[in-house]
Amino acid sequence: MKFLDQAKVFLKSGDGGPGAIAFRREKFIEFGGPDGGNGGRGGDVVIEAVNGLNTLIDYRYKQHFKAQRGNHGMGSNRNGAKGTDVVLRVPVGTQILDEDQETVLLDLTEAGQRVTFLKGGDGGFGNAYYKTPTNRAPRKAHPGWPGEERWVWLRLKLIADAGLLGLPNAGKSTFLAATTAAKPKIADYPFTTLAPNLGVVRAGEEEFVIADIPGLIEGAHEGHGLGDRFLGHVERTRVLLHLIDGTADDVVHSYTTIRNELTAYGGNLADKPEIIGLNKADALLDEEVAEKKAALEEASGAEVMVLSGATGQGVQAVLYRLLTLIKQSKEEEPDVIHAPATRSIPRPPVGQKIDDEYAGWNEETGEYDPLPADSDAWDDDDDDGGDDGDDDSDDSDNGRGARG
Repeated sequence: MKFLDQAKVFLKSGDGGPGAIAFRREKFIEFGGPDGGNGGRGGDVVIEAVNGLNTLIDYRYKQHFKAQRGNHGMGSNRNGAKGTDVVLRVPVGTQILDEDQETVLLDLTEAGQRVTFLKGGDGGFGNAYYKTPTNRAPRKAHPGWPGEERWVWLRLKLIADAGLLGLPNAGKSTFLAATTAAKPKIADYPFTTLAPNLGVVRAGEEEFVIADIPGLIEGAHEGHGLGDRFLGHVERTRVLLHLIDGTADDVVHSYTTIRNELTAYGGNLADKPEIIGLNKADALLDEEVAEKKAALEEASGAEVMVLSGATGQGVQAVLYRLLTLIKQSKEEEPDVIHAPATRSIPRPPVGQKIDDEYAGWNEETGEYDPLPADSDAWDDDDDDGGDDGDDDSDDSDNGRGARG
């Protein structure tokens, strides 16, 4: 199943049904009278968080959801039936954002949470309602009140206790595979991870959930590589595990690159507790490990843990350190962390670069419009380090950026 973590949808609750204009006409009843019933109430738009879903792909190809209109009233004082509700079932951790992508309207963090998002319109009154001692035969009825409608963004932010960060090929997927039952794709080339992965880690007698996201590169907040949109899936985490490839020539540059991207992204990620891990220690000499560890500690001002996801060296120590910080965070904030709204622009079509104006981005449709062949927004040199030809998780079948 294709992974999709955001979608733009149109929601409309049902209009209220019209009231009826009717009069009693039974035989042998000398004095009739108005007996038109009221219209039924329109259906509601309900959003429900359910277990078993981990993607918003259901809302990629159907974007309009409308509740049923209330039924009209009838004679003999019969009221119309209420319209059928429309229920949107979404994964746990889904946020409902306003059209500006900056206002959080709803945050569904618990399985079974069910919220009436838009209420249906009330039904109109029939002519029996307007009967008075001085107006015995009213011939008017109300048409019913309209329902509510609006465009919203659905944004999935996975709920995990710890998040894995690092440059491509830092060993994040190897670490996840070594510590959990998850089976992420592992290869010796960058961007093997195209969508976030979750795994349950067991440390002693306790468990916690860890999330692995695709690697970041310098300029990810500008759309380079896979961009920074997947950082939303570690916004709810309580601690970050920053893995650094120990075989890199400049480990300090690797560390500062990710830290700069976290700061540029926002979402309070740069303020979260962080554990720094110098990975792939099995491929280094003891002198190299000591030298690179000292350089990282001087640059970060924090302790650096040495590990190897491939051989298991130092992994258990890292897991117990993660568990300690997670337990401390839960004592301070027992509830699920409510992530802020972070605006996310999908990747443009292959070869098109993102500038400060997001050339070609259409706010109305939520996707990129085709650009002329001679536009300056086309990237001819392809030097951003990204894998422009990859099968990105939010690209549509025709190669254009996905809507949401």
